[in-house]
Amino acid sequence: MPAERPGERPGERPGESAGLEAARARLADAQERVVAALVTGAAPPEGFDGERLKVQAASLVAKRRSVVAKLRPDAAMAAGADLRAEFAAYAAARTTPPPSYRSDADDFAGWLKERGRMPEPEPRGGWRDLLPRRRKRS
Repeated sequence: MPAERPGERPGERPGESAGLEAARARLADAQERVVAALVTGAAPPEGFDGERLKVQAASLVAKRRSVVAKLRPDAAMAAGADLRAEFAAYAAARTTPPPSYRSDADDFAGWLKERGRMPEPEPRGGWRDLLPRRRKRS
């Protein structure tokens, strides 16, 4: 049995590892470009139907909007009847995909606040203010 070279796996032919790594790098690049086309509106990668990606991107924006409205109902109420248009504008302005739904919701609320659409929260006291008041005994 021949000795393995560093970086090669058992059963691989000499040089095959470099070809696999190059194929993986091309796949990773294509995947990044597909995600960018879906989330940020970037140009679709070669070999992908641009119209289908636009339809899918619109569907993803609608899904994000729905989740954001559930996570931050205050932001959805602040946007009101303009929620669809406001969220579409916010999503189009992003240059990177959001790391999570929670951060997407908070970023959208911040985006609305920057535009004067999000009211300041009412100041609250501590947790004790949430408890019912006791009547004083006479």
